[in-house]
Amino acid sequence: MIERRQSARARVIYGGVIAYNQRQSTVECVIRNFSEDGAKVEFDNPAVLPDVIDLLIAKKNRAFTAKVAWRQINEAGLAFDTAERDAPISLDWARRLRACESERRELQSRIARLLSEH
Repeated sequence: MIERRQSARARVIYGGVIAYNQRQSTVECVIRNFSEDGAKVEFDNPAVLPDVIDLLIAKKNRAFTAKVAWRQINEAGLAFDTAERDAPISLDWARRLRACESERRELQSRIARLLSEH
């Protein structure tokens, strides 16, 4: 297989948020590999993504505009827009991500309690 990426990707497990529709629609995702040029993302439910999305990675405190290079039912490959590579994360995005992470922790705790009761 011919490698077409400009830089090697590191395997990672980062939480992220994909936004589209002028950031009115969001999908939580897990970033499985990452480089400065792109990423592979996975999501729990099948999602229909447009050709251009925004990706927020809280652990890196960065946001990227990306083109969807390939897609499958529960995952996609993203190529980052180089013009916006160093753009700061908006306060609205940071708040949304923090709320999503808090909700995820609460749900995981609730699931653990339910499982321990049975």
